[in-house]
Amino acid sequence: MPSPLTAVADHRARIAELVGPMPVVTAPVADCLGLVLAADLVAPVSLPPFDNSAMDGYAVRAADVAGAPVSLPVAQDIPAGRTDVPPLEPGTAHRIMTGAPLPPGADAVVQVEWTDGGTEVVRLERGVAEGANVRRAADDVAAGATVLRAGTPLGPAQLGLAAALGLAGLPVRRRPRVLVLSTGSELVAPGEPLRPGQIYESNGVMLAAAVREAGGEAELLRFVPDDVARFHDAVAARLPGFDLLLTSGGVSAGAYEVVKDALTGRGVEFTRVAMQPGGPQGAGRYLGVAVATLPGNPVSAQVSFEVFIRPALRAAMGFARVERPIARARLSEAITSPAGRTQFRRGAYDPASGRVVTPVGGPGSHLLSALALSDCLIEVPPEVTELAEGDEVLVRFLGDSTPSAMTL
Repeated sequence: MPSPLTAVADHRARIAELVGPMPVVTAPVADCLGLVLAADLVAPVSLPPFDNSAMDGYAVRAADVAGAPVSLPVAQDIPAGRTDVPPLEPGTAHRIMTGAPLPPGADAVVQVEWTDGGTEVVRLERGVAEGANVRRAADDVAAGATVLRAGTPLGPAQLGLAAALGLAGLPVRRRPRVLVLSTGSELVAPGEPLRPGQIYESNGVMLAAAVREAGGEAELLRFVPDDVARFHDAVAARLPGFDLLLTSGGVSAGAYEVVKDALTGRGVEFTRVAMQPGGPQGAGRYLGVAVATLPGNPVSAQVSFEVFIRPALRAAMGFARVERPIARARLSEAITSPAGRTQFRRGAYDPASGRVVTPVGGPGSHLLSALALSDCLIEVPPEVTELAEGDEVLVRFLGDSTPSAMTL
């Protein structure tokens, strides 16, 4: 009797458990884009660190320009970056640039557009209130304040804030290091001539790109032949230092399933997951490193990555949200699905037509062009075998943004 199928949720939990949280490291701020802050960020300095001008203009005492228009002698120039800022004497003005320190004694800045731009004597056409055009120290951030919480994804604005606070490095969970393995004696590098019975290798390129898009680091080990001894030699030489070995192919029930033959009994368990495409899967540890084995058909491999591997990598990096955006949509046409299996059909989502999703291509696991033309996966539950045009389905977007504001 065939073994019972493994539920999608159970296999997903198994992969997540194997990968586990990445270590916390201090990384240069410039290298932290796309990582997750691992500890609360407390401001070591205030922003701004001193009172400064919000305009190019003239630093004044508001009382001296209350009767504008007035003319005042220009005593000093204060460019941004000047550190020896002399006090402002009553009845005078200092020409000042945006961001320059406000001189002691000044309490306002008259923007240059309200003056004649004089360098020795300036005519000020309008008066200003005390505090006008002045950025006060700590107006943005006070020293000692918690500015970002642990778990915050680090984008350009967060990295800009860290740099403004003078931080050279940040505590983050480092990127998972993934060795992506392509097996098969039939594989040929793109650009090389094909002989009869050969195909171009694509899974390695695709999965390595998927790892990087998820935030990890990927290294590609190509063209391991269908030979168990050579498989062990090739993998053992490259595996140290990686957090995950990700393979595609060689895990089904054929006569030359090198991944399954090589890793069975060595810490990796193989199963059939109740899904289409992507049934044959494996997970475990080999030489102390987490292993996830995916099917060889390209759509099966990429769908399996989206369902099992990407969420595990994102969780390992500390992301609170590991799922792609999801939404409800109406089918543009009827589809069928095998009983007892979660089906993932490729789809094109159109929010302009009332959140309609159109299946792209058929359910076949070799239809890579259909996947390339899709922006979502249509998820059909295992208990559903038929869906009619207009029926509502769950769609999982293949990017991190959804074209609809109506998400779940």
